[in-house]
Amino acid sequence: MTTADRVWHVFAREVRAAARSRSYLALGLVTVVAVFGVAIAGGGPTGGYVPTVVDVLVVVELLVPAVAFAIGYRALSDPISRGELDVLETYPLPIWGYVGGTYAGRAVILVAVVGVPLAALGVHVATTAGPETTVFASHRGVDSPLLYLRFLAITLVYGLVSLSLAVLLSVLAGSRSRALVLSLAGLLVLTVGGDVAVFAALDGGILTSESLGGALSVTPAGAYRGLVFDQVLYVAVPIRSSFVPGWLATVALGGWWVSTLVGAAAVAQLR
Repeated sequence: MTTADRVWHVFAREVRAAARSRSYLALGLVTVVAVFGVAIAGGGPTGGYVPTVVDVLVVVELLVPAVAFAIGYRALSDPISRGELDVLETYPLPIWGYVGGTYAGRAVILVAVVGVPLAALGVHVATTAGPETTVFASHRGVDSPLLYLRFLAITLVYGLVSLSLAVLLSVLAGSRSRALVLSLAGLLVLTVGGDVAVFAALDGGILTSESLGGALSVTPAGAYRGLVFDQVLYVAVPIRSSFVPGWLATVALGGWWVSTLVGAAAVAQLR
């Protein structure tokens, strides 16, 4: 059996455990109720894809990292507290393979819990919005399913970055009780902490209005929000320019993704 086969077994174990868990089903139902409830209350689905994104963006920006942390905050703290990593030292499976397989399995769960409800919302928009909507009329059909697919893809990447941060904090915690505390702190920092720090630096004169966009783009939430505006919302409003550099926001999300996963594997190796 190769290392890839062993990593696959870890991945499959995570997926099988998720399939048997009612907690993830409940999490998915909560996501469905949240995104459909907000979208329908705002009237976005009858207006088109872009109005729907406008309606759900704030909720999704908070809901997705919350779901990611709920899925990943005990991903490695429980195995560490049970001594599984110590046992792994006697098996031909490297720690990084165990961390990678666990993350990949939880990532599939995240994509299902977040992606399926948002995809269903897109289908709902496709069956309820008409060509007579305001956006179609004023922008000659610029509102298209492609824009919604961009929103879905960017949102899933944001969720995967949030999950990798949750896994890193799970390794650092090493126990169930500390994992809960660290995950709540990490979720708070991820959702609002970055923006608060940037605006505090602006208020203190450390940042200027010219450098504000660059600073916001290096925080996960700011990068996600900036990419949604740049790649989805402002496409329908051509006279508007993005408030963060798109390339920097993309690099920042990729950097957070890779660095937190590598960090999780490194910390697990040191334990």
